Amino acid sequence: MALLTLTCLRSPLNNALLVALGLSFSSAALAQDTLIIADAYVDVAKGKTVKDVAIIVTDSKISKVAKQADINNKQNYTVIDLSGKTLVPGVMDMHVHLSGDADDNFLEAQNDSVPRQTVKAVKNAQKTLMAGFTTVRDLGASGYSVIATRDGINAGDIVGPRIWAVGHAISVTGGHCDDNFSAPEKHAKAQGVADGPWAVRAKVRENIKYGANAIKICATGGVFSKGTQVGIQQLSDEEIKAAVDEAHMQGMVIAAHAHGTSGIKASIKAGIDSIEHCSFMDAETIKMAIDAGTYLSCDIYNTEYTLAFGAANGVPEANINKEKLVSQAQRDSFRKAVKAGAKMVFGSDAAIYPHGDNGKQFSRMVTFGMTPAQALQAATINSAALLKQQDLGQLKVGFLADIIAVDGDPLENISLMENVSFVMKNGIIYKQ
Repeated sequence: MALLTLTCLRSPLNNALLVALGLSFSSAALAQDTLIIADAYVDVAKGKTVKDVAIIVTDSKISKVAKQADINNKQNYTVIDLSGKTLVPGVMDMHVHLSGDADDNFLEAQNDSVPRQTVKAVKNAQKTLMAGFTTVRDLGASGYSVIATRDGINAGDIVGPRIWAVGHAISVTGGHCDDNFSAPEKHAKAQGVADGPWAVRAKVRENIKYGANAIKICATGGVFSKGTQVGIQQLSDEEIKAAVDEAHMQGMVIAAHAHGTSGIKASIKAGIDSIEHCSFMDAETIKMAIDAGTYLSCDIYNTEYTLAFGAANGVPEANINKEKLVSQAQRDSFRKAVKAGAKMVFGSDAAIYPHGDNGKQFSRMVTFGMTPAQALQAATINSAALLKQQDLGQLKVGFLADIIAVDGDPLENISLMENVSFVMKNGIIYKQ
């Protein structure tokens, strides 16, 4: 019960819960720092495991990283003994859709109300955090459902990761992020549709007005839309540039859904911060990304789920055929980009496969060309750099106390990242 008391003392909501349970606490307990001891931790910046570690957490931040023998007066701390485990910075997924579920009937889910999608987002946010992902970027949801979820997490009302949310993904009429499944007489149109540079700028502004802290455009066709070709550019060069300029002017990081080569190149030229999917990349495209410092986010695990379970989940045959077209090309592009030294982040497209399974992508990143250290760097320091967050992604003094633990050394066996046994975010323990 002492651990429960410690971990619940950080928010008014949880303090009220303690009172309701008849528990008491003292001001001394409130002030006590947390000492975490473990067999090792991963220094992701150096790509190596450091043995014998003690980390002190004060409030929401890491205040000391040392050897266990260097810590005196352990009785002054609340000790969390994680012997036998390796500590890793809380990992980050730069491409999720919290408001959708992979095992829903695909076409029926198109008609989910915004309140229903919000409930799903709340559920999936908790699943994601319990999997060790303490920060995510949600790249498109209806009705600002994930923005509401993010705000609920920040207020302490619900449990979940730190969220960057784009609101509505911006699309041309009939594009990948429009509503193309409804009958024509319904005149259905997704809320992110904009045609022309000034309309695109207005849509960026509208998303920000209603709480977006990131922006996304759909520059090409996609796998799970109706009537689009994955390799075909949709937004014009001028529309892409308008979105980038508006987003950057307002201090936002902007992502581009882009499978096809021309859409990827146009996005890089316009100054997009990250390319999502990156399925058809030639050597010139990869060099452009490297020269521009553009981050690449390749969801190379979810194809396995789609091809195994998509038909049973009601995914139309046309969409499954597009997945078959894209899957190997995307993995080939990923391998070439890694070999060339492009900047990569971890992006899984969770919702295409079940939330909480995000960690399964780590082993595929290694299978298709990364070292375990590079895979962890993609999900920590690289993702933090993309989001321009200088206090995330490492176990260092002054950084936010986002700490997870696995049984063994993930630099020797990256699949250990699929089973996270300890989760701390902002100094609060959510799983042990």
